[in-house]
Amino acid sequence: MQHRITEFFVGLLFGLGLMLSGMTDPGKVLGFLDLAGLWDPSLALVMGGAIAVGVFAFSLAKKRGLSFFGVDIRLPTQERITKRLVVGSLLFGAGWGLAGFCPGPAWVSMAAGQNKAALFVVFMLIGMVIFEVAERRAQAAQAV
Repeated sequence: MQHRITEFFVGLLFGLGLMLSGMTDPGKVLGFLDLAGLWDPSLALVMGGAIAVGVFAFSLAKKRGLSFFGVDIRLPTQERITKRLVVGSLLFGAGWGLAGFCPGPAWVSMAAGQNKAALFVVFMLIGMVIFEVAERRAQAAQAV
């Protein structure tokens, strides 16, 4: 139960950070992505802060076998840049650029009552289901 309470407060802190930084405002995000127009560089500070925290957290996690709650830490093992990673990144970036949302901020915006975010989340979930079905079919075809 203590894990769930901690997860709740960490999620709440994350959502609050997204709101305060402007990541839940699609207009601000699209302004950041508009390099040729009225570029708004403020989200670069948010991303830089996230990267700094991530570098520290991952370097700490690599030295530990267990999380603070005693659960095994399983970090990604793939170190190569693959075609699949590049295509996935391009699709993610295109979706972010078209909608002004990425998954975390979309959930926060949806909870705040933004209809556009709710529509984004619905289609994001549909995309996830399509991916899972395609993955299972590809794995089944390889097993045969």
